[in-house]
Amino acid sequence: MASREEPPTSLADCHGRSHAGWSLISCMRIAIAGGHGQIALLLERMLVDAGHEALGIVRNPAHVRDVEATGAKALVADLEHWSDDDLALELRGYDAVVFAAGAGARSGGERKFTVDRDAAFLLADAAERMGIDRYVMISAQGADAYDRVAAVLPARDDNSVFQIYLRAKAEADASIRARGFRWTIVRPGTLTDRPGQGLVAVGDSLPHGSIPRADVAAVVMHSLLDGTAVGRQFDLTSGSAPIADALDAITIR
Repeated sequence: MASREEPPTSLADCHGRSHAGWSLISCMRIAIAGGHGQIALLLERMLVDAGHEALGIVRNPAHVRDVEATGAKALVADLEHWSDDDLALELRGYDAVVFAAGAGARSGGERKFTVDRDAAFLLADAAERMGIDRYVMISAQGADAYDRVAAVLPARDDNSVFQIYLRAKAEADASIRARGFRWTIVRPGTLTDRPGQGLVAVGDSLPHGSIPRADVAAVVMHSLLDGTAVGRQFDLTSGSAPIADALDAITIR
């Protein structure tokens, strides 16, 4: 089962406080699958700095310290082997979930399915069991354009592995769209480690581009805290619009 510090039973200590420009009515409690990924670690620190509670879900116990260094809590859970029942118990009391997990560049085609797709299903199943209705997915630009011939197991070469990755993301996204969540699907372009600029482009289909991981994390945070881009799937690259304005422009009123 889990390995983490038990969450507080009350969030009253942060009600009404102002953090880093955010005026809070109450804390949000947000669980992030793939909690040791670079985007997730940035997001965890942003959320904590804004006065909210973040839980980073990690597979490797050695990653707990890095998650906790952001101010977030850590849960050790292997989403390739846990049941939705086990995970649901750990999500009790959370307001939203974020899927930021990935098998990694050096993994084979099989783990693209078991992590990038099936773990997203597991998180969704567990969230539904706990009545959590907010789900933010970090996907990939161009996911729906995967090569149907190449995206099959066994993977023949590196291109086949990449096409399976895109297929896994596309199928995960489709599952989330079909459920009853207040969902947001973010499809960033090529990720970079440049400092975040706070300026982005969003749209149903953008020319392929790049974006700092820090800006992806900031987009996810704004969507969660501002309640924007619910029911929207969009490509995301660096651009000229401030993040809050870009998300507000695509929000369904």
